[in-house]
This record gives sequence, C-alpha cells and structure tokens, in this order.
Amino acid sequence: MNVSSTIARFGLTKAFDHLYKDPENNLPQLMDWADKFAKGRFPGQRAAIRAAIEDPDNAYYPYVRHIIRDVDPEVVKTFAVNFFINANLISGPIQDEMRAKYNCNIPWAILLDPTSACNLHCIGCWAAEYGNKLNLSFDEIDDIIRQGKEMGVYMYIYTGGEPLVRKKDLIRICEKHDDCIFLTFTNGTLIDEEFADEMLRVKNFVPAISLEGFGEATDSRRGQGVYEKVLRAMKILHERKLVYGISCCYTSMNYESITSEEYWDMMIENGAYFVWYFHYMPVGNDASPELLPSPEQRETVYRRIRDYRSRKPLFAMDFQNDAEFVGGCIAGGRSYLHINANGDADPCVFIHYSDSNIREKSLLDVMRSPLFMAYHEGQPFNDNMLQPCPMLENPTKLRAIIEKTGAKSTDMQSPETAEHLCSKCDAYAACWQPKAEELWDERKAERAAKKN
Repeated sequence: MNVSSTIARFGLTKAFDHLYKDPENNLPQLMDWADKFAKGRFPGQRAAIRAAIEDPDNAYYPYVRHIIRDVDPEVVKTFAVNFFINANLISGPIQDEMRAKYNCNIPWAILLDPTSACNLHCIGCWAAEYGNKLNLSFDEIDDIIRQGKEMGVYMYIYTGGEPLVRKKDLIRICEKHDDCIFLTFTNGTLIDEEFADEMLRVKNFVPAISLEGFGEATDSRRGQGVYEKVLRAMKILHERKLVYGISCCYTSMNYESITSEEYWDMMIENGAYFVWYFHYMPVGNDASPELLPSPEQRETVYRRIRDYRSRKPLFAMDFQNDAEFVGGCIAGGRSYLHINANGDADPCVFIHYSDSNIREKSLLDVMRSPLFMAYHEGQPFNDNMLQPCPMLENPTKLRAIIEKTGAKSTDMQSPETAEHLCSKCDAYAACWQPKAEELWDERKAERAAKKN
C-alpha cells in the first residue's frame, strides 16, 4: 500500500467508527467524505448511494439500513476499504496508467477456477464426473493475485467446479491478501457453521449461491434436498451477520419463475444483499440451444429486473442486459478475464478458448497475447449495448477472432470448435436483433428525456 491508500484506508475506518455511533445522522457525513476523496470519479454511483441514504422514498433506503443493522460492522468496514478504496478509487489510476503504457486491456477483476472438482452431480454439468483432476495450487493462486495487485486488481472471483471444495486454501488466501475482496460462485451446500465463522474472521470473502428457482426447480437439477441446504446456508450466514447473495441463470424453461416477484421477495426475505442474473449460454458440445430464451422471453427478464430494481431493496446485476452501464462486452481483460483450473487464460467465463497459460506466461503477457489483443481491438463488438457479446449476439465476431488468433478450446472433456459453438448462436442472434434495436431505441429516448 502507498501513502495515499494508507491514509484513505485509515480515514474510512475512522469514518465508519463514527458512523456506527449514530448511523442515521452520520450516514450523510460519510458520503461527504466519500465525495471529497473520490475527486470526481464515479459521480453517478455516488449520487445513487446518496439518494439511498437520504431519501426515505428511495427503494434502497431500507437496503442501506439492512446493511448497517444486519452486517457485522467490521465486515462492513473491510468491504468498504477493500472494495471501494482498493478495488476502485486506488486501483483505477494504476489500471489506467498500465492501459496507456502497454496499449492493452487491464482487468478490474480476475476470475479463477481453484479446482475442477465438485461435490454435486448437477444435470448438464461435467464437474463432478471430471473429478479432482485439475487444480490451481495455493502458490499459483497466490502468484496470480500478486501479479494482479501490481496491475491494480483487488477484486477476485472464484468459479468452478465447486470452489469451496478448496475452502481451507481459500481462507488462507483471504488471510494473505487481506486488502482484496474475494467473491465465490458456489452451490452453497458446503457452507456450515465452522466455515461461516472463518468467513467472519477474515471478513473479505463473499459467497454468491446458485439457485435454479424454488425448491422443485433447484432439486430437480442439483439433487434432492439441495434447496433446503441452501436456505440453511443463508440462515447460518445471516446469523453471523455476513454479506451473501444469489446467482441465477435464466433459460427458456425457468425465466418466468426465476424473475417472478415471489422469487425476488423470497431472496429479500432470506437476507440476500445482491443477485446476479446470467443469460443461458449454449457452451459445450452437449449444450441445449432450446434453452436459449426467445426475444420475448429475454425482454420479459429485461423489463422485470429493471422494474424490481426501481422499487425493491435488492442490488441486482443483469449480466447480459446491463452492458449499457459498462460500455459493452467486459471480457478479454477489458474488465475481467477467466483462468481455469488448468491455468488456461480464457477471455470470458463463457468462452472457453485460449492462446495462453498462466503457468507459461505472466499475467501482463497474457493481456498482450493475440487473443486478448483481438478483444482489445474489437470492443465494443456492437454499438447496440443490448448486443454486447461476440458469441451470443455477434457470432461472426467470435469466429473471426478464433480463426485469426488460432486460440484452442479449453473444454476439459470435449473440445468444441468455434464454428460448432457459434452455429448454435446464429439463429438466436438474428431473432434477437430486431427486438434489441427496438429496446435500445427506447433506452436512448429515455436518456434523452432525462437530459431535457
């Protein structure tokens, strides 16, 4: 940590100590401090947070109180310092400097697969069958994070496999890199009292628990009793005043239930602080294109999530439909990249092609490889922010990238050609385009009206 970040960390810690003496009166003062330190960065985000703090009619007014009341104060302070200060305010200038110096993408977050193993046997997933054959060692994870921090990366996200198969190593990483935030996508079944106590001790580990919907839908794919185990995990986390959220994949089969008002209320009632929504991606030779949502179904998801966000106290991210807020595709290191359990660096967690392995190249060299430079030069892949992906909505773009760079499939069981993958997206992209154009014109009109 440099002097500036040390002062910021100390200042924010003291500000939170002051906040908890009288939260209602001191919350606006905390925002005054944040505005001063931000020096003009993130104006929209800061304005939104201030509105949630000060306006009782704002949907997130109770959400802010939920955090202050129901999250351990030391966890709140750690999250504020590591996420807002380290991963955003301090890291931003470092990343910008490196982007300018090396003329390549520099990520804001790095996704890692600690292992290919999983404790469940979910329908359509290879992980449990593939077993504990591939792992990033503790030292390899540690070295990726060390290199990442040199590039200003303080946000790390675990995927899998089931990351919590390696829970002891992950806690050790939290201890060693206590200035970072670690989020993990998990099935939740390995979260018990002992692990929750460890989370409370380190304070910088946040689970996002995967659900397919309610009990029947979750258990039918993940196994009998999994839904109840997830509810128990959330209860344990809530009792220890920890931050946690939900991860949902919507398909043509479950989009109605998983975006219903009843489902949102269930997540809120169970104490979730955030939800990630992911569009189904037909990745893999055995994928089912019929699970791709129709244009009308995707529009339903798009409208429902935006409606709920305007009136319900749950922070929600719609990974495919929120590209307008991040300027299009964020993969290829523009905001994140993915490193699998074999060390292969993929541009995206959904696009399993690579020309680099972290065991053979530095992280910076990965960012300057032909594959990642093709992303750098091609982004955004579409001016319509509802068509951001080079695979799903612009499959000709991914075909061209893989052909140009010679990147190879990193699928661990059944390597898939880019042609096979993209051919499953051609009809979808063509059908979605008219609806995407209609919705994007609508959004542009909404923004123009707000300016006037």
